[in-house]
Amino acid sequence: MKQLASLFVVAAALAAPLAHGQQQDAVRGAVDAASRWLVQADAVDGAATWDQAASEFQGAVSRADWTDALKRVRQPLGAVTARKLVSSAFKRSLPGAPDGEYVVIQYDTQFEHKAHAVETVVPMRERDGSWKVSGYFVK
Repeated sequence: MKQLASLFVVAAALAAPLAHGQQQDAVRGAVDAASRWLVQADAVDGAATWDQAASEFQGAVSRADWTDALKRVRQPLGAVTARKLVSSAFKRSLPGAPDGEYVVIQYDTQFEHKAHAVETVVPMRERDGSWKVSGYFVK
């Protein structure tokens, strides 16, 4: 019995780095997806950002409504003059969202008409394994 318990501890210790490595890969994939999505958001291309968004996002807001909302939020800010990734955190659950795999990414962003803003982009893993943006906020 003692050997079984020791074996379990060793197996758990070996599995932990793999899980952590998988989370690191997930974060990298999500950050890449967010970066591609932000190129379209920076161009205030609501249609393209909606087309590249997660299915949950598309189900929550129509393409036309999202296009209008993005314009209302981003146009007054002007062009992005600087953006720095400040944090990214893997989550399996978020308030108001179904359980799944998410990465909450925050950027310190400077816009032409706003010297300091925090952009939060939340990609989620889709059923096909791809990462797509499911949330975007600017404060």
